[in-house]
Amino acid sequence: MPGSAFRRLDPDRVIGTVARLRDRIRERFPAASLGDLADELVLAAREHRARTEQIRRANMPLRWLCAALVIAAATALAWAIESVHPRLGDAWPWPEVLQSLESSLGALFFLGAGGVFVMTLESRGRRRRCLDALHELRAMAHIVDMHQLTKDPERIGDPSRNTPSSPERDLDAFALARYLDYCSELLSLIGKLAALYVQGFPDATAVAAVDDIEDLTNGLSRKIWQKIAFLDAREAPSAR
Repeated sequence: MPGSAFRRLDPDRVIGTVARLRDRIRERFPAASLGDLADELVLAAREHRARTEQIRRANMPLRWLCAALVIAAATALAWAIESVHPRLGDAWPWPEVLQSLESSLGALFFLGAGGVFVMTLESRGRRRRCLDALHELRAMAHIVDMHQLTKDPERIGDPSRNTPSSPERDLDAFALARYLDYCSELLSLIGKLAALYVQGFPDATAVAAVDDIEDLTNGLSRKIWQKIAFLDAREAPSAR
């Protein structure tokens, strides 16, 4: 179908983009721990591809059990009616019919409740696995934010205000801008990995959790781009 490749996220392409970003970080900052984080994100992306496929896969044992309960309920109702069905030409024994149906209602209720419970087990299991995976991605987003917290563009080339506990700031303006940009890209890709979970599982709770992660990564990216904008404004006069 023309254009269908642009209507769904391709997990393989997302993984490829994460791996390419990891290589870029390694090449520019070979000793930075941000590369280790990118390595972990590549590994997580591959794991999440398998997990999203597992979540979308139908749980056939539960579906067969649900079907069996529905059949049992229908069978019990049919048996109750058959047990009081009059012979040809006879009148319906309504007192016996009502008594038989009343005694069958309890069994029908429990079979029906069991069927409904089993029907929800599959979706609840998918939701739980989805939310667990999204919690991991949320934690990784915060770890990315931790990596950029001490990257202060105002302190470039001015070590005089450092204290003994100040972090090392050995990046020039260009390198710092690239580092911050890599952090922003990592956050964006974390949001894309989260979106993969609801692509084939449009559960309302899972969709809300994905929206929360996208809001989180977008908010963290805005903080980073404020730093990049400050760097651009600082370097603009020297470029004139």
